[in-house]
Amino acid sequence: MPEPTSSTGDNKSLPPGMVLGPDGKPCKICTAFRNWKPADTPKRGQDGSKPAPGIAATMAAMAAGGGAAVSQPDSDVRPEYCPPDVEQLGRATWTFLHTTAAYYPEKPTQNQRANMLTLLRSLPVLYPCSHCASHLDTNIRENPPDVSGRIALSRWLCERHNDVNVRLGKPEFDCSIKKTDERWKDGPSDGSCD
Repeated sequence: MPEPTSSTGDNKSLPPGMVLGPDGKPCKICTAFRNWKPADTPKRGQDGSKPAPGIAATMAAMAAGGGAAVSQPDSDVRPEYCPPDVEQLGRATWTFLHTTAAYYPEKPTQNQRANMLTLLRSLPVLYPCSHCASHLDTNIRENPPDVSGRIALSRWLCERHNDVNVRLGKPEFDCSIKKTDERWKDGPSDGSCD
């Protein structure tokens, strides 16, 4: 994940935590949604309009919602109609990769191995967040993908994910096949996901 930019120097007009892309412009896909706008920016409706203050806003929300009061969305929550932020993109990418590994063959053919290597090696080239892509590229060079089978690939991906978790100050995931299969393939043994 990218390092946030400083709000000093040339970046005085940027919200705290906004990350600049390689072009020197604010990079939304590299930044958490909560950092897209300064904290004092008024919230806007789905149509982009500013909300009416006080009782007028409540009355407008009630009229739009068929009589029930509609609360204003949390400014840190990305509305569904917005482009993904770095956190949503990261979660979706990890979900895709871990699930793909969970269903990868135990004994892949040479073609399956080649295709998996192509997928993994293309991520640093194609990933929209340039900072994330750069970190992944370095990580893949230092720890080449193990596409020899499902268990090896699941462990390799889990370890790469834990590298990111450590860098972000998040807890590490247990990379045993029992835990990765429970999370990405079978669900818990208590049947709560059935």
